[in-house]
Amino acid sequence: MPDKVFDQPEHFRNRELSWVEFDQRVLDEARDKDIPLFERIKFLSISSSNLDEFFMVRIASLKDQVNAGYQKADISGMTARDQLNALSSRIHKLVDKQYSTYNRSLAPKLKEAGLDIINYSMLTDEEEDYLEEYFHRNVYPVLTPMAIDSSRPFPLIRNKSLNIAALLDHKAGKGKEKKISYDIATVQVPSVLPRVISLPREKGTGRRVILLESLIEHFLGSLFLNHEIICSASYRIMRNADLPIDEDEAEDLLKEIEKQLKKRQWGEVIKFEYEDKMDKRLVKYLKKQFQVHSSDMYPINGPLDLTFLMKCYSIPGFESCKEKPHIPRPNPSLLADRDIFAQIRKGDVLLHHPYESFDPVVAFIKQAAVDENVLAIKQTLYRVSGNSPIIAALALAAENGKQVTVLVELKARFDEENNINWARTLEQAGCHVIYGLVGLKTHCKIALVVRRETDGIRRYVHLGTGNYNDSTAKLYTDTGMFTCRDIYGEDATAVFNMLSGYSEPARWNRLIVAPFWMKKRFIQLIEREAEFAREGKEARIVAKCNSLCDKDIILALYEASAAGVKINLIIRGICCLIPGIPGVSDNITVRSLVGTFLEHARIFRFFNDGDEEIYMGSADWMPRNLERRVEIVFPIEDEKLKEKARYILDIQLADTLKARCLNPDGTYSRVDRRGKEAIEAQKILCENAIKACPKEQGEPVRRFIPGKAPEEK
Repeated sequence: MPDKVFDQPEHFRNRELSWVEFDQRVLDEARDKDIPLFERIKFLSISSSNLDEFFMVRIASLKDQVNAGYQKADISGMTARDQLNALSSRIHKLVDKQYSTYNRSLAPKLKEAGLDIINYSMLTDEEEDYLEEYFHRNVYPVLTPMAIDSSRPFPLIRNKSLNIAALLDHKAGKGKEKKISYDIATVQVPSVLPRVISLPREKGTGRRVILLESLIEHFLGSLFLNHEIICSASYRIMRNADLPIDEDEAEDLLKEIEKQLKKRQWGEVIKFEYEDKMDKRLVKYLKKQFQVHSSDMYPINGPLDLTFLMKCYSIPGFESCKEKPHIPRPNPSLLADRDIFAQIRKGDVLLHHPYESFDPVVAFIKQAAVDENVLAIKQTLYRVSGNSPIIAALALAAENGKQVTVLVELKARFDEENNINWARTLEQAGCHVIYGLVGLKTHCKIALVVRRETDGIRRYVHLGTGNYNDSTAKLYTDTGMFTCRDIYGEDATAVFNMLSGYSEPARWNRLIVAPFWMKKRFIQLIEREAEFAREGKEARIVAKCNSLCDKDIILALYEASAAGVKINLIIRGICCLIPGIPGVSDNITVRSLVGTFLEHARIFRFFNDGDEEIYMGSADWMPRNLERRVEIVFPIEDEKLKEKARYILDIQLADTLKARCLNPDGTYSRVDRRGKEAIEAQKILCENAIKACPKEQGEPVRRFIPGKAPEEK
């Protein structure tokens, strides 16, 4: 049991405040002048999108707790109300910084680079003529003006939709003294139309664009004839989007989730954004309609919803303002255009995406679908791409008579509707589709192919840290291992039998499975290092994951640190552990990497008195992963693969350009580079992948050697 001296609220950082610090790190990338301009606007867009989801889920959950009278404090000693108060102050500052970044830095820089985001008052006569025709031809027919009066109550405003509110001056009477009364109206900005409108330009000149809401606002009078527009401004709301699904009572989980998805559009309003130019009368009226507290109101100095910048990023002609995209390279040990199964039989293969291509993962399922010797394919799907080649291959396999079992996780947040559609597609193709275990999300990443061969049945297994999504595999850093070792095949079969049946197997060979015993095993591994340290032996832990907020894991790490274990953590996002506390976490360092690719892999390294053990998997060190999800962590046993995993961890620990180090006060600082080489881990990993590709002949690349500066090779 952990020493009570460690289990004190002041030894833990609040989870939600830690997440805000993560979004601040994303925003810091948008403010970094050393990053190409269009990459900076992409980071600002991501920061805005992140914050939207945070409100719909985390802020919504805290408000639910307050409304329910829940008083229990979290591990940092904060109640839900305490957290909301602290978050409100911190998020208002974050939003202010987002818009100061846009207004003072990025918008002027974009104009200098040839992309001018303008409002209607800045148009030339030719542009006005073009937009007038564009409005009446393309926009006007789609709009629905909503007047608000005694016979027409305030409409239901959809979650995240962009709207324009107007105060109207209605003049009644003919020839007599006119009576003036004020009306209020609202118009939704159609999401089916492009928000960023490019204006005509002469060849060789820069681009000028205008936002759809600016265009609609200018022509608002055409929607409300016989009224004068006194004032108008854009607004946007966020609603509680957490789905309250009672799986025990649901006769059909798919239908229950479909029903709850519809309610997501009309949940409690938890955030009200509006242009800071909005008339006070409109602000007061909308505040009353949405029943929001002043702390949930965000006057905005600029365009609402900065995710439109991702559309600007896609405008062609600005390649010089972007990073040169990395094209994932083939891993020489597993080529997608060769016999996948023959290559796996030669030995385990570890792929590192997006540095190495995701194509072999797709080819694994595609080849299995048409291979006459393949008897069965089993796979879990959590998030897949919109036009998934893996879904198509699984459907083809079923049509070809294979036994195809697919677990589609319907509760993957914000992908529920997409996954429902995929589940129906697979069922129609003849696949056996299952939805997992009651009360648990199935988050593990595993695919099993059962094949008849000359020496009997052989099972081929893919285990990964990321989703079977060929699109995000180009954007997220993940790892995946292929093997045909019998012990992994037996465990993979047990996993799918557990998911489709009722019982957990009596024993597992290699796989560590949550929620059954993963947390217990991790704590045992940490405690083993602590025991080695107490014996005076070298003891070390290196762990890389997305989030760390499980109290039991943190307490075990504190115990190990106090015993003398050197612990290096690479935590991208939330971290509730506080490093550098005397006598508690002196031996722990925490760093976060935010770069071109989203760090997503989970890798755990335990020194084990020289007999090192390395694990990878789908689970973060969070209660939800360890206790409320089906997760898989698997050991890396091949020595070459171990070396590859060590390299990933070592280079990220050596990063001096993108790494931020966690301070005891919960803030993050850049690495002190005095006397250190400039190292950007993601770039070097890209260069290494290019170098390793046999078809590539290029310039020498930097090779990182642990303990040394990068060198030309």
